[in-house]
Amino acid sequence: MKLVIFGANGPTGRLATVQALAEGHTVTAVTRHPQAFPISDPALHVAKADALDPEAVDRAVAGHDAVISTLGVPYGDEAITTFSESAKNITAAMTAHGIRRLVCVTSTGVPMKPPPGETLIYRKVVVPALLRMGRPLYEDAGRMEQVVARTDLDWTIIRPSGLFEGPAVTDYTVGPPQMIGRFTSRRDLADALIREAVEDRNVRSIVEVITTEGTPSVYRVFLKEALRIGGGGR
Repeated sequence: MKLVIFGANGPTGRLATVQALAEGHTVTAVTRHPQAFPISDPALHVAKADALDPEAVDRAVAGHDAVISTLGVPYGDEAITTFSESAKNITAAMTAHGIRRLVCVTSTGVPMKPPPGETLIYRKVVVPALLRMGRPLYEDAGRMEQVVARTDLDWTIIRPSGLFEGPAVTDYTVGPPQMIGRFTSRRDLADALIREAVEDRNVRSIVEVITTEGTPSVYRVFLKEALRIGGGGR
């Protein structure tokens, strides 16, 4: 397939790009800084574009079979519109060019409530702190979900939780929102993005990807994602 990946220079975007190329797909990696993109391949085209620029998005999307968005912003940013504005531009471009398959990433924080079945400290301390610090991010991610869901595209929204680095793709779980689980390996997320895009899984659905093997502690993920120790982003 011909895939276009927005946010390709982020941690998950790079993993998704590498995996798609390894599986024999043609990939257009969209980034604002193509000179910093570390991947090269005969089947790879690196396109300079800002997802908030509708004309640039239109040019990037044209001629592809499916679109993957791994766009993200770090905790602490205020007045966030990246999710919703990019979704408007991407879905408009896809509609104009007759491209139907869209897979995009938001967050388990979108419902603004803790998942059921967790420990008391997780529900009463960790989750409220994460939601408070990430409120602008989660609110705009929610607006993105609304933009996507209002289209007649064949969309899938993936909500990861507590992103961390893992050594390999695991036997992760994909299911409806508010599954009992806390963490998503970026490798598992990247794999899920490709599987959804090329195999048309969970069309017109919101799903969560939960890693159940080799997950870190609650406190390690809290420090990295909420306090931005070690960096942020998708």
